[in-house]
Amino acid sequence: MSCPADENVETKEMDSRSLSSSQGQEPYAHKVGIPPKQNLFKEFQYTVKETFFSDDPLRSFKDQTKSRKLILGIEAIFPILSWGRTYTLQKFRGDLIAGLTIASLCIPQDIGYSKLANLAPQYGLYSSFVPPLIYAVMGSSRDIAIGPVAVVSLLLGTLLQNEIDPNTHPTEYRRLAFTATFFAGITQATLGVFRLGFLIDFLSHAAIVGFMGGAAITIALQQLKGFLGIQKFTKKTDIISVMNSVFSSAHHGWNWQTILIGSTFLAFLLFAKYIGKKGQKFFWVPAIAPLISVVLSTLFVYITRADKHGVAIVKHIEKGINPSSVKEIYFTGDYLAKGVRIGIVAGMIALTEAIAIGRTFASMKDYQLDGNKEMVALGAMNVVGSMTSCYVATGSFSRSAVNFMAGCETAVSNIVMSVVVFLTLQFITPLFKYTPNAILASIIICAVINLVDYKAAILIWKIDKFDFVACMGAFFGVVFASVEIGLLIAVSISFAKILLQVTRPRTAILGKIPRTTVYRNIQQYPEATRVPGVLIIRVDSAIYFSNSNYVKERILRWLMDEEERVNRDYQTRIQFLIVEMSPVTDIDTSGIHALEELYRSLQKREVQLVLANPGPLVIDKLHTSNFANFLGEDKIFLTVAEAVAYCSPKLAEDP
Repeated sequence: MSCPADENVETKEMDSRSLSSSQGQEPYAHKVGIPPKQNLFKEFQYTVKETFFSDDPLRSFKDQTKSRKLILGIEAIFPILSWGRTYTLQKFRGDLIAGLTIASLCIPQDIGYSKLANLAPQYGLYSSFVPPLIYAVMGSSRDIAIGPVAVVSLLLGTLLQNEIDPNTHPTEYRRLAFTATFFAGITQATLGVFRLGFLIDFLSHAAIVGFMGGAAITIALQQLKGFLGIQKFTKKTDIISVMNSVFSSAHHGWNWQTILIGSTFLAFLLFAKYIGKKGQKFFWVPAIAPLISVVLSTLFVYITRADKHGVAIVKHIEKGINPSSVKEIYFTGDYLAKGVRIGIVAGMIALTEAIAIGRTFASMKDYQLDGNKEMVALGAMNVVGSMTSCYVATGSFSRSAVNFMAGCETAVSNIVMSVVVFLTLQFITPLFKYTPNAILASIIICAVINLVDYKAAILIWKIDKFDFVACMGAFFGVVFASVEIGLLIAVSISFAKILLQVTRPRTAILGKIPRTTVYRNIQQYPEATRVPGVLIIRVDSAIYFSNSNYVKERILRWLMDEEERVNRDYQTRIQFLIVEMSPVTDIDTSGIHALEELYRSLQKREVQLVLANPGPLVIDKLHTSNFANFLGEDKIFLTVAEAVAYCSPKLAEDP
């Protein structure tokens, strides 16, 4: 149950004043202040500012000359111009080490992730060359490492495959991938420019944990094709179809040489990850392990010619840097709408992951991250990426963690990584010809294991059972249905929770804490005592059209329950109903209408309605609607204690 808003704690003098009033004097009560009338335009301006500009992004522009404002404006779009002025050789040393480290991790991962997206291996490398450069110039995070990620690659591959078969129509499939990437970037940049970043917060943390965990299981299951050397594999992603495909090919489709290579290097990668957890000084061990695995497995296959014995290999990777793909994007035709739809979904998921990663590391280093600037930067890099043969890139948690532990200082580490990928594309890609698919499967399996955050799921269960339902709904939706179904369930349950909290707000009966004038929830404080003849109810939410009828009915139900209890125990009949309104931040016309109906219902029961501590917006609307006069201004009090003193003065004394 949410904690009630803090009441004004009465002083000793107030306590004694209440006591003296109970001995025959009229109780003194502070009047609830009515805020001065606001200009309609100013009120609208304030609402817009708090909704879209709550972080006051123009603060640094105040009291500056025009030329200085121009410079600050350019620096806001390109933060590298701001921190670049103070960049030093010592910082470059940290960025160089971090950049080389994440490059050794990203190269084998990119080749594997491109397969998740059903694209040729070079497209994964392309996506770690151009996007990181754009982000380094426009991004504000010092620690995030940019490139393809497993979840977005799988999501993109699944959604694209539903529209075009990548095997029979590879060119159209690739063009749709670039189109989706373009509109993913447009979506991200639009959210940032119009400061709509709060929309991604509608996907709750619990839903993200479940979705990521389910996606990790799905990704790992998809790798069984390469890990076991299966030639014919299902295109579906649900666990039942995948396991059926795996076991149906057990007698004739598995390749023992492939399994041996995959198992050996998976064990090596897991051991390297275990070493990395022993201490921060060993961070480089799990970072360099994938590249070592690729080199050793490639040499092994080349020397033994295991590819002649059924071991599937990468074969050809296109040499050279990103070719232009501007003309390949669908701007007209049937595939345009499909590209927009897929791009919006992929862009939102990529954005959610990147912002979460950026905020995590920003809090560790104690610096502010502007979410809207991040969205513009991520959007710009994906728009440019779509024109240079890249698919959707975002922040990678595994690479960002390595980047952080390697001692990165700025986004220059992304530039260093990009340069290494450039050199790889120019000179080294032919060497990956004999890289076995099994090692790529092992690298991906090892990378996605951490996405199954069972500790977070256990904590969610302990804290909030409804959140746990959202978490498990998203998880099982991805694992047993598909990625898009799991995403739909995650979003649906998140919205359902919001609707439930808005339409069914908490209410509570308050009692008096002994030897104080403080009134609190009797369930939270069992020692709190009810006031005879008075029922005190707190409403823990704003009262709007969506919940006003429920609030009225719930208060009346509390009253009926209390009357039954009073009659059963032969206690004083309820004569006053005090509604504590401290948590009621706002009220609309439906809410006021509900209060009027409540007032009439109570009159029929010969019970008087009293209000305590309405906030500025609420009291202003109560007076504007004339409800304050309708109820009587003498029945609106600053505190519950004053309301109780008015209702039954003899009970204001301490028990």
